[in-house]
Amino acid sequence: MDKPVCLIDTASDGKLCVQQSALQVLEQVQQPVVVVAVVGLYRTGKSYLMNRLAGKQTGFALGSTIESKTKGIWMWCLPHPTKAGTTLVLLDTEGLGDVDKGDSKHDTKIFSLSVLLSSTLVLNSQGTIDNRAIEELQYVTELTEYIKIKSSDEDEDDEFVKFFPSFIWAVRDFTLEQKIKGKYVTEDQYLEFSLKLKPVNEFNLPRQCIRNYFPSRKCFTFPFPTAPENVSHLESLDPVDLSPDFQEVTQRFCKFVFDKSEVKKLKDGYTVTGRVLGQFAKTYVDMISSGEVPFLENAVMAMALIENEAAVKEGLEVYQSGMEKLKTSFPLELKEVSSEHQYLSRTATQALMKRSFKDSEGTYLKSLEVMSINKLFHGYLYQNEEASRKRCENILSSLSGTMTEKLKKGSYAIPGGYVLFSQDLEDIVKKYKIQANKGVKVEDTLEEFLKQKSVESNAILQADNKLTEKEKKIMGEKKAVLLAQEINTKEQKQRQLEEKMEAERRSIEERMRQMREKMDEEMRLQREEAEHAMDSKLREQAALLDKGFQEKADRMSEEMEDFRRKNKNAEKEIVFESNLIHHLEHQILQIQHMASAGLHTL
Repeated sequence: MDKPVCLIDTASDGKLCVQQSALQVLEQVQQPVVVVAVVGLYRTGKSYLMNRLAGKQTGFALGSTIESKTKGIWMWCLPHPTKAGTTLVLLDTEGLGDVDKGDSKHDTKIFSLSVLLSSTLVLNSQGTIDNRAIEELQYVTELTEYIKIKSSDEDEDDEFVKFFPSFIWAVRDFTLEQKIKGKYVTEDQYLEFSLKLKPVNEFNLPRQCIRNYFPSRKCFTFPFPTAPENVSHLESLDPVDLSPDFQEVTQRFCKFVFDKSEVKKLKDGYTVTGRVLGQFAKTYVDMISSGEVPFLENAVMAMALIENEAAVKEGLEVYQSGMEKLKTSFPLELKEVSSEHQYLSRTATQALMKRSFKDSEGTYLKSLEVMSINKLFHGYLYQNEEASRKRCENILSSLSGTMTEKLKKGSYAIPGGYVLFSQDLEDIVKKYKIQANKGVKVEDTLEEFLKQKSVESNAILQADNKLTEKEKKIMGEKKAVLLAQEINTKEQKQRQLEEKMEAERRSIEERMRQMREKMDEEMRLQREEAEHAMDSKLREQAALLDKGFQEKADRMSEEMEDFRRKNKNAEKEIVFESNLIHHLEHQILQIQHMASAGLHTL
């Protein structure tokens, strides 16, 4: 995108709505996305930071008056400067606290959507992090009004950490010395000091919410960028007119965001692409605008339904397009068709697994493999057989053209005609067998041809009055040829059955391998997520104990124990894939049994 577009706007009725043009942009973004959203009071320079992240001087609108410039949420999609194969999505939000807004809850809705959509949330404020700055963050305390994890009534504070983004506090126009009790401290130490709970303080709730909801926290303190008279046209200033200290902090801020901001993920580690981000934006906005509270797990399940159905379609298109290309080369030997089927089936399954999630029963995988690909494969096998039959019939028709003319002219209706006919037929068979690219029906078609010719052969035999001992011997040999061809046909069918069974066995084994890989990856992501959340809680508990909040620390111990229990239960849900693997192993045994029974019958 060469410039930002509006993602979420306010309709004429005052309700939030998603812009279709922005969704169309996101639909084209198939890469994972790093989503950075900035929130804060209006007229505090949020848009300037977003433009710097975009590597541009201009882009997001900067206002020069006391009126809020940005309305709704604006989006800018750019190639990520340091992460190859990733798209950086910047979200510049409407300034909070604008007195012109009619809806008192409008700001909380914007703040909530920023939290829901981003992987890194930048809070932009001016001055210092004091009680006044904390007081202005009442939006944090109201998040639970607009965000729920589950539709149940259980306490969810410990679950938010799995869904919420990392947190950066950008303090603009900072003029104080970074000292605590006379000692210089880092920006991060300054932030943690400001967020410490006070023994008796009415602003402890926002502090507690930030600590609970945003485990990963970072702070940057920006000095004044330039002389006061130049601030109103910051975007047009030459770098030499900006404070070196301001530029240094800006560079550190951008580097940190580029290096440390993670790809947006859902619970259990599912990677979000631009397409999925757009679908979530629409889902969340529709829920909030209708007065509903977004239940994150419900939204994830609704998204899983959409994505899994699309994943089946995508996998099927991969398989079908490849087989249609192969079809132009029919007829082919069964090994060639089976080999390409296995490759395309594997590629299609990979495409499905890359996009699908929450397929707890393996429903969509089975739908792709059993209901779709296998059905199509049998159809392509039939088309290959028909192409082979047609080619073989055409070859035999061409080779037997002279014989057909002789039959019409009665050339064989003479004494010794049977010998002539048999010699011509033998010559046709020899020439037929050296023809290339006949495919899988080479023996079947020849057997059918010889059976047809045996009728004509018998008629000629009946009319031949000069049948000698030699010709009787030829007649016996002719019957032997027919019998040998029947054996050849059966042997070919046997080989083809073996090849089909082997192809199916390899296909199932490959599916099992892919399932194991997916199961291991999901388990790893789930454990990483749980460890990250637990580390955050342990740090928070230590901080509470350090400040003498024993009761709160004890309560956190109970929460952590409950948290461990929930994670163990969540890991058990992945066992379904192990069960599915056992089902596939059973299928292999069935195939081996069927192959044995089938060969015995032949």
